[in-house]
Amino acid sequence: MQTRPGICNRKRRYASREDADAVALRADVTLRTYKCALCHQFHLTSRTKGLKPPRAVQDGAAVRGS
Repeated sequence: MQTRPGICNRKRRYASREDADAVALRADVTLRTYKCALCHQFHLTSRTKGLKPPRAVQDGAAVRGS
């Protein structure tokens, strides 16, 4: 996924995939996590084509959500 600079600047950034996945799992809509090629941090998107589903986090270890 290619993020444009204007979009990257408006999106919330997460330092780790686990942090972004935790937020995505709490959201009311389906969100996916991706690493931004511009800022090298993680963003959320509602686009799901080709992206992995968020992973549940239990006791500090990422586990595949069901």
